[in-house]
Parts: sequence; C-alpha cells; structure tokens
Amino acid sequence: MRIPAIIFFLLFSFFYKVEAQEIVELTLEEALQYTLENNVNVKNAQLETLISKATVKETTASGLPQINGNFDLNYNPAIPVVFLPNEPPFGDPNIPSDVIPARFGVSYQSNLGANLRQMIFDGSFFVGLRAAKTYKQLTDLDLIKTENDAIEAVKKAYFGVLVNLERIRLAEANLARIDTLLSETQALNQAGFAEKIDVSRIQVQRNNTYSQVERARTSLEVSEQILKLQMGLPMEYDVRPNETLAELNPIEELNALLIDEGVERIEVAQLNTNIELIGLDLKNNQAQYMPTIDFIANAQRSGAGNTFDTVFDKQNWFGSSLLGVSMQIPIFDGLLKSARIQKNRIQIQQLENQRNFLRESIKNEVFSAKSTLENDLLILTVQRENLELAREVYDIAKIKYQEGVGSNLEVVDADAALVQAEFNYLSALYDGLIAKVDLEKALGILKNDIIN
Repeated sequence: MRIPAIIFFLLFSFFYKVEAQEIVELTLEEALQYTLENNVNVKNAQLETLISKATVKETTASGLPQINGNFDLNYNPAIPVVFLPNEPPFGDPNIPSDVIPARFGVSYQSNLGANLRQMIFDGSFFVGLRAAKTYKQLTDLDLIKTENDAIEAVKKAYFGVLVNLERIRLAEANLARIDTLLSETQALNQAGFAEKIDVSRIQVQRNNTYSQVERARTSLEVSEQILKLQMGLPMEYDVRPNETLAELNPIEELNALLIDEGVERIEVAQLNTNIELIGLDLKNNQAQYMPTIDFIANAQRSGAGNTFDTVFDKQNWFGSSLLGVSMQIPIFDGLLKSARIQKNRIQIQQLENQRNFLRESIKNEVFSAKSTLENDLLILTVQRENLELAREVYDIAKIKYQEGVGSNLEVVDADAALVQAEFNYLSALYDGLIAKVDLEKALGILKNDIIN
C-alpha cells in the first residue's frame, strides 16, 4: 500500500523565504511520495485505470435488459388512396372507371409503446467481459510501470541536485582556501619574501576556481528545474534536498543489492497480459461462428382520429403486445472470421517471441547493472583513499610554505590535486547511486522502498 502523499504539507511546512523564492526542503522519500501524486504521466495513467473500470461497466451493461420507449404522433394531410377493381359483386355501376379509389386511414394516428430485448446467449459477450476485466488489469500494470519510470527519473534528478549542491560547497571551500593563500602571498610579496609570479600563479588558480563556482551554480539551477518538472512541482518553488549523497549511499545496502535475485519485472507482466488479451480476441472471433439468441417483448397502444381533438379519446385507443425469441445464425462471411483468427494466432506468436527476448534482456541488464555497481564500489573506495591522501599532501605543502621551506607552486599543485580528488570522490558517490537505481530497476524492486 502506498504511503499517502504529502502535498500542501510539504509545500507549506518545509518552505522558507529567500529573495521572494519559496524553497521546499525534501527528503528523497518525500519527493517520491509527492511525485506519485503529482507527476503528469502518473496522473494520466491513474485516469486510464478509471477509463478501464468504466469499460468493464460498459461491457457488462450490454448483457443486461435493454428497454426503450417510443411515442409518435402522425398527421396525414392527404390520406393515401388504394385502388380496388370495379367488378361485381363489390363494384359500383355508377362509376364509369374500371377501378374504385378508396381511402383507408384517418387524419391523425398516435402510438405509445415499450420494447424489451434481453440477451439469452452470445458467446462474444462473455469473452468481451473477460477482455474488459483483463484490460483493467493491463491499465493497472501500466500505472505501475509509469510510476516506476517517474521514480527512476526523480531519483536521478534528485541525485543530480545533490551533486551540484556538493560541487558548489566544494568549489566555495576551495575558493576560500585560494583567497586565503592569495592574501598571504600578496603580503609576502609586499614584504619582499615572495615574487610577483607567485602572486600571479595563485591569482590564475583563484580565477579558475571562481569559474568552477559559477558553473556549479548554473548546473544547480538546471538540475532543480529538471527535478521540479519530474515531480510535478510548480516552477515558482525552489526545491532543496535535505540529505547528502553519503547518507543515501550506505555500503551495506549497496552490497545487499548485489546478491538480490529481484522479482518478475512489470514489463513481463504487461506482455503476459497482452498475450491474454490477444487470446481473448481469438476466442471472440471463434465465438462469432455461434448463433446469438435474444428474448424480445413489446407492448403498445395505438390511437387514431379524424380530428386532433378526438385522437386521444379513450375509446379510440387499443392495445397490443408481443413476446418472442430472436436467433441470428451466421452462415458465410467471406472467410472474414477465419482471417481474423489467423491474424490473432500470429500476433500471439509475436508477443511470445518478445517475452522470451525480454526475459533474456532482463538477465543481461541485471548482470550489467551488478557489474557496474561492483565497479563503482571499487572506484568509490579508491577515490576515498585518494581524497584522504590529497588532503594530507595539501596540509603538508601549506605548512612547508608557511614555514618557508616550500614554494607556493607546491601549494597550488596540491590544492589543484585536492580539488580534483574531491570532485572524483563526489562523482564516484553519484555514480554509485545511479548504478544502484539502475540495478533496482533491473531487479524490479524500484518501488519497494516507498511502499508499506
């Protein structure tokens, strides 16, 4: 069962104002909950399930009694003439013609009645009812698939925002280090203990770092727009994750995924349902060879009069009724049903081939995703060690420079190496999370972490 989405609560309980921009702080779980209620594709898939429910009702209604009423009032400005032979014993010798014109009818006629038709047997109806229910199952599966796609997109977009936030933090921290080093070097230069080229070298490094900060800020804005679009969050809000990449990347969970066997993918269930639908269409076409039987009933009262004010007189109205059974027997349709049956059988073979290929593709996808995750975990370990070493080298280089036994070139090089190590470690964290999402998708367990 899905956890209820936090809609306005998220918007108005976690936001604060910064330069007239409402910032919404979200955990990944809250972002996913919001997505399942507000993503446009998910909402359309939910509406499609409602359409399928109505389709089931529509199909069921065709097998229930169909009752229709009718009323009509007719006026004959000129009553039709019927010609009779002017012959004995009914002939009229006063009429010179060999025919006698006779008018049968009155000027006004009215009918009031009701008709009932109830299906007794129609093989197509029962097959159609099963098909409608199976179609409902298919739309439910389509909804799950759409939710999975939305979850995958939001997770990756959420991680993208986290990465850019971390890049900004690292770039700003590096800029602060460079600014401090630049100030110290400028002071040494003014005191005659450092050359002008030392100041220029650090100034170049400072300019490059400043550019990194600005690029990271631009990337953050773009990634936030993507996240809001995928979530269905209005663009006037500013979204901020309140988690870190490290918090979302527990090694134990990643290692557990590597031995997880997963479940049957929703795509396989969709294909199975489509095969079932084609099979039902095949049965429907076969049922067309059988007769259809309906019960019919009719009750009617008719009235007439030569003037409008007499047509509704009680004594001018008479009743009639009818009960019967109607049977329609198909005889020959030019082999139309046979062609449809042949087409259904070929379609089933196509879908079975697709299913076999899909299962093999999923096995390959799981293998590739696990291999990628294992490789990313190895790289993550290496990059963590490199980061620790780069920090140690930078600290040593800075101490040596401050004590006058090292050059600022060593500090600049060590700082550049530290920045590179920080970004490499950040990229390794991000790659690990993306690989985790890809593996969850391959295993068919993408929604498990947000379902009770």
